[in-house]
Amino acid sequence: RVRRRSASRIGRRKMAAEGEEEDYMSDAFINFQKDVKPGLVKVEKSERHHEKKVEQKKPPTRVNREEERRDSMLHCSLGSENKGFALLQKMGYKEGRGLGRNETGIVEPILLEIKKGRGGIGHERAKKRKAEERMEHRKQMLQVKRQAEKFAYNDYRVRFRCKKEQIQMEGDLRKSQFACQQLDEKKGIDIPEQTWYWVPTDQEEEDDQDTCQDDQDIGKIEATEEKLQAVTDYLRKTYFYCIWCAISYEDKEDLSSNCPGNSSADHC
Repeated sequence: RVRRRSASRIGRRKMAAEGEEEDYMSDAFINFQKDVKPGLVKVEKSERHHEKKVEQKKPPTRVNREEERRDSMLHCSLGSENKGFALLQKMGYKEGRGLGRNETGIVEPILLEIKKGRGGIGHERAKKRKAEERMEHRKQMLQVKRQAEKFAYNDYRVRFRCKKEQIQMEGDLRKSQFACQQLDEKKGIDIPEQTWYWVPTDQEEEDDQDTCQDDQDIGKIEATEEKLQAVTDYLRKTYFYCIWCAISYEDKEDLSSNCPGNSSADHC
Protein backbone atom coordinates (compact mmCIF):
# COMPACT_ATOMS: atom_id res chain seq x y z
CA ARG A 1 0.00 0.00 0.00
CA VAL A 2 2.81 2.39 0.89
CA ARG A 3 4.45 1.68 -2.45
CA ARG A 4 1.19 2.34 -4.30
CA ARG A 5 0.64 5.68 -2.50
CA SER A 6 4.14 6.83 -3.22
CA ALA A 7 3.75 5.85 -6.86
CA SER A 8 0.50 7.81 -7.18
CA ARG A 9 2.12 10.85 -5.56
CA ILE A 10 5.05 10.65 -7.94
CA GLY A 11 2.62 10.41 -10.90
CA ARG A 12 0.69 13.49 -9.77
CA ARG A 13 3.89 15.44 -9.35
CA LYS A 14 5.00 14.50 -12.85
CA MET A 15 1.65 15.58 -14.35
CA ALA A 16 1.85 18.91 -12.53
CA ALA A 17 5.40 19.39 -13.75
CA GLU A 18 4.30 18.75 -17.34
CA GLY A 19 1.81 21.67 -17.10
CA GLU A 20 -1.50 19.83 -16.75
CA GLU A 21 -4.49 22.04 -15.89
CA GLU A 22 -5.66 22.21 -12.29
CA ASP A 23 -8.82 20.47 -11.28
CA TYR A 24 -11.76 22.88 -10.91
CA MET A 25 -12.54 21.30 -7.52
CA SER A 26 -9.05 21.93 -6.17
CA ASP A 27 -8.21 24.68 -3.64
CA ALA A 28 -5.89 26.44 -6.05
CA PHE A 29 -8.69 26.92 -8.61
CA ILE A 30 -11.23 28.13 -6.02
CA ASN A 31 -8.83 30.62 -4.45
CA PHE A 32 -7.89 32.00 -7.86
CA GLN A 33 -11.46 33.14 -8.63
CA LYS A 34 -12.19 36.82 -8.08
CA ASP A 35 -14.51 37.54 -5.21
CA VAL A 36 -17.43 39.56 -6.58
CA LYS A 37 -19.27 41.30 -3.79
CA PRO A 38 -22.87 42.51 -4.10
CA GLY A 39 -21.90 46.19 -3.88
CA LEU A 40 -19.22 46.02 -6.57
CA VAL A 41 -21.61 46.93 -9.44
CA LYS A 42 -22.72 50.07 -7.64
CA VAL A 43 -19.11 51.07 -6.99
CA GLU A 44 -18.19 50.66 -10.67
CA LYS A 45 -21.21 52.73 -11.70
CA SER A 46 -20.22 55.54 -9.36
CA GLU A 47 -16.67 55.42 -10.68
CA ARG A 48 -17.87 55.83 -14.27
CA HIS A 49 -20.06 58.74 -13.22
CA HIS A 50 -17.08 60.36 -11.51
CA GLU A 51 -14.94 59.92 -14.64
CA LYS A 52 -17.61 61.64 -16.76
CA LYS A 53 -17.68 64.59 -14.37
CA VAL A 54 -13.91 64.87 -14.50
CA GLU A 55 -14.00 64.91 -18.30
CA GLN A 56 -16.67 67.61 -18.29
CA LYS A 57 -14.60 69.78 -15.94
CA LYS A 58 -11.57 69.61 -18.20
CA PRO A 59 -10.66 73.00 -19.72
CA PRO A 60 -11.68 73.36 -23.39
CA THR A 61 -8.99 73.00 -25.99
CA ARG A 62 -7.78 75.78 -28.26
CA VAL A 63 -9.88 74.54 -31.17
CA ASN A 64 -13.02 74.48 -29.03
CA ARG A 65 -12.34 77.97 -27.71
CA GLU A 66 -11.84 79.34 -31.22
CA GLU A 67 -15.03 77.70 -32.42
CA GLU A 68 -17.08 79.09 -29.52
CA ARG A 69 -15.64 82.57 -30.04
CA ARG A 70 -16.31 82.46 -33.78
CA ASP A 71 -19.92 81.35 -33.27
CA SER A 72 -20.56 84.06 -30.71
CA MET A 73 -19.15 86.76 -32.99
CA LEU A 74 -21.13 85.55 -35.99
CA HIS A 75 -24.39 85.70 -34.05
CA CYS A 76 -23.74 89.28 -32.96
CA SER A 77 -24.60 92.24 -35.18
CA LEU A 78 -21.90 94.66 -36.29
CA GLY A 79 -21.37 97.76 -34.20
CA SER A 80 -19.69 101.11 -34.63
CA GLU A 81 -16.46 99.66 -33.26
CA ASN A 82 -16.15 97.66 -36.49
CA LYS A 83 -14.09 99.64 -39.01
CA GLY A 84 -16.04 98.43 -42.04
CA PHE A 85 -19.37 99.26 -40.43
CA ALA A 86 -18.07 102.70 -39.41
CA LEU A 87 -17.07 103.45 -43.01
CA LEU A 88 -20.53 102.42 -44.22
CA GLN A 89 -22.16 104.76 -41.73
CA LYS A 90 -19.97 107.63 -42.90
CA MET A 91 -21.13 106.97 -46.48
CA GLY A 92 -24.78 107.25 -45.42
CA TYR A 93 -25.67 103.69 -44.57
CA LYS A 94 -28.32 103.19 -41.89
CA GLU A 95 -28.64 100.02 -39.89
CA GLY A 96 -31.52 97.75 -40.91
CA ARG A 97 -31.71 99.03 -44.51
CA GLY A 98 -30.37 97.62 -47.74
CA LEU A 99 -27.17 98.60 -49.44
CA GLY A 100 -27.03 100.93 -52.43
CA ARG A 101 -28.47 104.29 -53.39
CA ASN A 102 -32.00 102.89 -53.62
CA GLU A 103 -31.47 100.64 -50.58
CA THR A 104 -32.28 97.52 -52.63
CA GLY A 105 -29.17 95.55 -51.69
CA ILE A 106 -28.66 92.95 -49.00
CA VAL A 107 -29.46 93.80 -45.38
CA GLU A 108 -27.60 91.05 -43.56
CA PRO A 109 -23.90 90.31 -44.13
CA ILE A 110 -22.88 87.31 -46.24
CA LEU A 111 -22.87 84.22 -44.07
CA LEU A 112 -19.54 82.62 -43.34
CA GLU A 113 -19.32 78.92 -44.16
CA ILE A 114 -16.53 77.14 -42.31
CA LYS A 115 -14.96 74.39 -44.36
CA LYS A 116 -14.51 71.18 -42.41
CA GLY A 117 -12.65 68.09 -43.44
CA ARG A 118 -9.64 67.62 -45.69
CA GLY A 119 -11.42 67.69 -49.05
CA GLY A 120 -10.32 70.16 -51.69
CA ILE A 121 -12.21 73.24 -52.76
CA GLY A 122 -15.30 72.23 -54.73
CA HIS A 123 -15.24 68.65 -53.45
CA GLU A 124 -18.59 68.89 -51.68
CA ARG A 125 -20.18 70.56 -54.72
CA ALA A 126 -18.88 67.82 -57.02
CA LYS A 127 -20.05 65.17 -54.58
CA LYS A 128 -23.51 66.74 -54.46
CA ARG A 129 -23.64 66.95 -58.27
CA LYS A 130 -22.71 63.27 -58.63
CA ALA A 131 -25.41 62.30 -56.12
CA GLU A 132 -27.98 64.30 -58.10
CA GLU A 133 -26.83 62.64 -61.34
CA ARG A 134 -27.18 59.20 -59.77
CA MET A 135 -30.66 60.09 -58.53
CA GLU A 136 -31.66 61.36 -61.98
CA HIS A 137 -30.30 58.18 -63.57
CA ARG A 138 -32.32 56.05 -61.15
CA LYS A 139 -35.48 58.02 -61.97
CA GLN A 140 -34.90 57.55 -65.70
CA MET A 141 -34.28 53.82 -65.27
CA LEU A 142 -37.43 53.51 -63.16
CA GLN A 143 -39.44 55.36 -65.81
CA VAL A 144 -38.06 53.11 -68.56
CA LYS A 145 -38.92 50.04 -66.48
CA ARG A 146 -42.48 51.25 -65.93
CA GLN A 147 -42.91 51.96 -69.64
CA ALA A 148 -41.60 48.49 -70.50
CA GLU A 149 -44.00 46.89 -68.01
CA LYS A 150 -46.88 48.93 -69.41
CA PHE A 151 -45.96 47.97 -72.97
CA ALA A 152 -45.67 44.30 -72.02
CA TYR A 153 -49.06 44.43 -70.27
CA ASN A 154 -50.71 46.09 -73.28
CA ASP A 155 -49.03 43.61 -75.62
CA TYR A 156 -50.31 40.74 -73.47
CA ARG A 157 -53.83 42.15 -73.57
CA VAL A 158 -53.70 42.49 -77.36
CA ARG A 159 -52.38 38.96 -77.81
CA PHE A 160 -54.96 37.57 -75.39
CA ARG A 161 -57.79 39.37 -77.18
CA CYS A 162 -56.55 38.18 -80.58
CA LYS A 163 -56.29 34.63 -79.31
CA LYS A 164 -59.82 34.80 -77.92
CA GLU A 165 -61.17 36.16 -81.20
CA GLN A 166 -59.28 33.47 -83.10
CA ILE A 167 -60.82 30.70 -80.97
CA GLN A 168 -64.31 32.18 -81.38
CA MET A 169 -63.94 32.52 -85.17
CA GLU A 170 -62.60 28.97 -85.46
CA GLY A 171 -65.66 27.72 -83.54
CA ASP A 172 -68.02 29.71 -85.77
CA LEU A 173 -66.20 28.44 -88.86
CA ARG A 174 -66.57 24.85 -87.69
CA LYS A 175 -70.31 25.41 -87.12
CA SER A 176 -70.67 26.95 -90.57
CA GLN A 177 -68.80 24.08 -92.22
CA PHE A 178 -70.90 21.49 -90.39
CA ALA A 179 -74.16 23.24 -91.35
CA CYS A 180 -73.00 23.66 -94.95
CA GLN A 181 -72.07 19.99 -95.22
CA GLN A 182 -75.43 18.85 -93.81
CA LEU A 183 -77.44 21.14 -96.07
CA ASP A 184 -75.41 20.19 -99.18
CA GLU A 185 -75.75 16.46 -98.47
CA LYS A 186 -79.47 16.92 -97.83
CA LYS A 187 -79.73 18.61 -101.24
CA GLY A 188 -77.73 15.77 -102.87
CA ILE A 189 -74.42 17.56 -103.36
CA ASP A 190 -71.47 15.19 -102.95
CA ILE A 191 -68.64 17.62 -103.65
CA PRO A 192 -68.53 21.04 -101.94
CA GLU A 193 -68.07 24.22 -103.92
CA GLN A 194 -64.81 24.78 -102.02
CA THR A 195 -62.93 22.10 -100.10
CA TRP A 196 -62.98 24.13 -96.89
CA TYR A 197 -66.78 24.70 -97.10
CA TRP A 198 -67.21 21.34 -95.36
CA VAL A 199 -65.70 20.02 -92.14
CA PRO A 200 -62.12 18.99 -93.02
CA THR A 201 -60.98 15.42 -92.58
CA ASP A 202 -58.11 14.37 -90.31
CA GLN A 203 -55.62 14.39 -93.19
CA GLU A 204 -56.69 17.88 -94.27
CA GLU A 205 -56.35 19.15 -90.69
CA GLU A 206 -52.79 17.79 -90.50
CA ASP A 207 -51.92 19.48 -93.80
CA ASP A 208 -53.37 22.78 -92.53
CA GLN A 209 -51.36 22.53 -89.31
CA ASP A 210 -48.14 21.91 -91.26
CA THR A 211 -48.87 24.89 -93.47
CA CYS A 212 -49.53 27.13 -90.47
CA GLN A 213 -46.29 26.01 -88.83
CA ASP A 214 -44.33 26.72 -92.00
CA ASP A 215 -45.87 30.18 -92.32
CA GLN A 216 -45.38 30.85 -88.57
CA ASP A 217 -49.10 31.62 -88.12
CA ILE A 218 -48.84 34.83 -90.17
CA GLY A 219 -52.25 36.09 -91.15
CA LYS A 220 -54.06 33.18 -89.49
CA ILE A 221 -56.77 35.39 -88.05
CA GLU A 222 -57.40 37.10 -91.39
CA ALA A 223 -57.57 33.73 -93.20
CA THR A 224 -60.06 32.32 -90.68
CA GLU A 225 -62.18 35.46 -90.89
CA GLU A 226 -62.23 35.31 -94.71
CA LYS A 227 -63.22 31.65 -94.68
CA LEU A 228 -65.97 32.31 -92.13
CA GLN A 229 -67.30 35.21 -94.17
CA ALA A 230 -67.30 33.13 -97.37
CA VAL A 231 -69.11 30.14 -95.80
CA THR A 232 -71.74 32.29 -94.05
CA ASP A 233 -72.40 34.22 -97.29
CA TYR A 234 -72.82 30.92 -99.12
CA LEU A 235 -75.28 29.66 -96.49
CA ARG A 236 -77.29 32.89 -96.49
CA LYS A 237 -77.51 33.13 -100.27
CA THR A 238 -78.11 29.45 -101.01
CA TYR A 239 -80.10 28.20 -98.03
CA PHE A 240 -81.12 31.44 -96.25
CA TYR A 241 -79.48 29.98 -93.16
CA CYS A 242 -77.84 31.87 -90.28
CA ILE A 243 -75.53 29.95 -87.98
CA TRP A 244 -76.02 32.40 -85.12
CA CYS A 245 -79.82 32.31 -85.37
CA ALA A 246 -79.56 28.53 -86.04
CA ILE A 247 -82.62 28.53 -88.35
CA SER A 248 -83.33 28.56 -92.07
CA TYR A 249 -85.52 31.42 -93.22
CA GLU A 250 -88.14 31.13 -95.94
CA ASP A 251 -86.57 33.56 -98.39
CA LYS A 252 -84.15 36.41 -98.75
CA GLU A 253 -86.65 39.01 -97.58
CA ASP A 254 -87.46 37.00 -94.46
CA LEU A 255 -83.72 36.65 -93.75
CA SER A 256 -82.98 40.37 -94.13
CA SER A 257 -85.95 41.46 -92.02
CA ASN A 258 -85.59 39.00 -89.10
CA CYS A 259 -81.86 38.26 -88.95
CA PRO A 260 -79.83 40.94 -87.12
CA GLY A 261 -76.80 40.60 -89.41
CA ASN A 262 -74.12 38.40 -90.92
CA SER A 263 -71.63 38.46 -87.99
CA SER A 264 -71.50 37.36 -84.36
CA ALA A 265 -71.23 40.97 -83.18
CA ASP A 266 -74.64 41.73 -84.71
CA HIS A 267 -76.21 38.94 -82.68
CA CYS A 268 -74.88 40.08 -79.27
